Amino acid sequence: MKAAVLASYDSMFKISEIELPPVGEGQVLVRIKASGTNPLDVKIRSGNAPHAKVSLPAILGIDLAGIVEAVGPGVTSFTQGDEVFGMTGGIGTVPGSLAEYAVVDADLLAIKPTNFTMREAAATPLIFITAWEGLVDRAKIQQKQKVLIHGGAGGVGHMAVQIAKAFGAEVFATVSGQEKIVSAFGAIPINFEAISVDQYVETLTGGEGFDIVYDTVGGVTLDNSFKAVKKYTGHVVSCLGWGNHSLAPLSFRAATYSGVFTLLPLLTGKGRAHHGHILREARKLAEEGKLKVRVDPRKFSLNGVDEAHEVLKRGGKNGKIVIDID
Repeated sequence: MKAAVLASYDSMFKISEIELPPVGEGQVLVRIKASGTNPLDVKIRSGNAPHAKVSLPAILGIDLAGIVEAVGPGVTSFTQGDEVFGMTGGIGTVPGSLAEYAVVDADLLAIKPTNFTMREAAATPLIFITAWEGLVDRAKIQQKQKVLIHGGAGGVGHMAVQIAKAFGAEVFATVSGQEKIVSAFGAIPINFEAISVDQYVETLTGGEGFDIVYDTVGGVTLDNSFKAVKKYTGHVVSCLGWGNHSLAPLSFRAATYSGVFTLLPLLTGKGRAHHGHILREARKLAEEGKLKVRVDPRKFSLNGVDEAHEVLKRGGKNGKIVIDID
């Protein structure tokens, strides 16, 4: 099979012919149709992601969508010809999706939503799983809660907005110049450059604070989250808890905090079946018309991975960048 192989950090990808890997117990062989890219892929390629460091030479690519070609012993949930999607590799020692085929742990996969293209399906797994783990697994989102999503137009952000809406929450999202995007997904936009945290907490919650604050941005935004959360019962969750932060504002509100590390099942092998479960929830929401994914219209092939990564580094993308493998 052909694969885009990274031989050394911060180098160009080389299209190489490599042996098709054998299919083992509990695994399926997937013919990859599309590979979703994430900012994390660029960090891994540059060697600046020690928490997701790969063993070189490596095949990157965390997300995929494709067709099951063969199933290994013990697999009963998929059959040949099934269209599937998942967050399946590209970190640690697990080969990724920048290749024509991948042998994947069946627990990591789900059947692709029938109303999603392969490109849309490949763009979904990491960002949806990250959003779901934060809102559902950690914050235990409930109907009618006031939920604030920081970075609501971003990858994880626009997934979180839609999940919160599906659970019947009242959703708010911080943005700058992307108000129409979050409004289209059902959130009330907050221009964080035009209004202070204290001002929007007072205006939108009567000074009480939000039941859930999901930080997808990190840095000072996480510090602001501690100031925006509701006293006693509020919960802050973050998927970018880097840096040094004072917990005093959170403690003074007697609120709680948790972090999301979506890569853990891939790195440790534990909890992989839960990722498959979450993606089945994504499929359900998509087929009910409650979930859409923003995909950048630009097309890149396996030969164009370097160019796609340059787009990610420069910024200015209009949705998730997807590599067309087939």
